[in-house]
Amino acid sequence: MSRFRKSRREMPGLNTASLPDLIFTVLFFFMIVTHMRKVTVKVKYREPQGTELTRLTKKSAVTYIYIGKPLDRRGDSGRTVIQMNDKLVTPADIVDYISAERSRMAPEDLELMTVSLKADRGTKMELITEVKMALRKAKALNISYSATQEK
Repeated sequence: MSRFRKSRREMPGLNTASLPDLIFTVLFFFMIVTHMRKVTVKVKYREPQGTELTRLTKKSAVTYIYIGKPLDRRGDSGRTVIQMNDKLVTPADIVDYISAERSRMAPEDLELMTVSLKADRGTKMELITEVKMALRKAKALNISYSATQEK
């Protein structure tokens, strides 16, 4: 009689053999589509609004200059500062910075090199003019001003 006894049927376990493949596929997907920020912005700026805006085409040939009030309030006297990469600089340092950027660029990007100024709305035009004159000395003549779309 024990031969014909019904055995208790158990639910089969979940097959997790393909789980590592799925996890690595999702990981690679996020690695490809995620944009990594290269520069930590140390300047507080609100972009001005504009009506005639165009997008920059070749982002690898763009160098960013941030102008605004420092986020770090220690020793702040209400002054406006300039940030390039992760350093706060003066307009005199811009020429050296642009020449260093040129040496790092690919030869095909040199003629498309554009400097994008991301300045606060309240920045005085005197400082913007100083930056523009330093860019002129550095032979960086393509300048783009960042703005948001006017509503």
